[in-house]
Amino acid sequence: QVQLVQSGGGLVQAGGSLNLSCAASGTFFRLNDMGWYRQVPGNQRELVASVTNNGETNYADSVKGRFLITRDNAKNTVSLRMNNLRPVDTAVYQCTANVRHSVTRRVFNIWGEGTQVTVSS
Repeated sequence: QVQLVQSGGGLVQAGGSLNLSCAASGTFFRLNDMGWYRQVPGNQRELVASVTNNGETNYADSVKGRFLITRDNAKNTVSLRMNNLRPVDTAVYQCTANVRHSVTRRVFNIWGEGTQVTVSS
C-alpha cells in the first residue's frame, strides 16, 4: 500500500513563511506528478503547485513568486516553501501524487491527510 505522510504547516502571521513536506512510502513502480492542493470550507479544492518527475513545475497564479515546490526523487518527497503568506492562503493543504503500480503498472492518485495552514492578519 502506498501512502503520503505530510508534515509542517501551522499558524503564521501575514508576511511570514512556512514549509510543508510530504513523503511517499510503500511499494510502487514510479511516482509521476506530485503536487499540493488546498481547500477552504465551502470552496472547491484548488491546485497550488505541481512538479513532474523531471522537475517541471506549475503554479497557481495566486502563489507565483511566493511559493516554491521542490521534490527529491531519491527520497520520494515533495515540499512546498511558502513565503510572504497572506490571510487568503489560509486553507487545508494536501499533497498528492500520481503513482504507477509496481505490478499492474496501472496509474492512480493518492492523497496526504491534509495540514491546516492559518495566516493571521
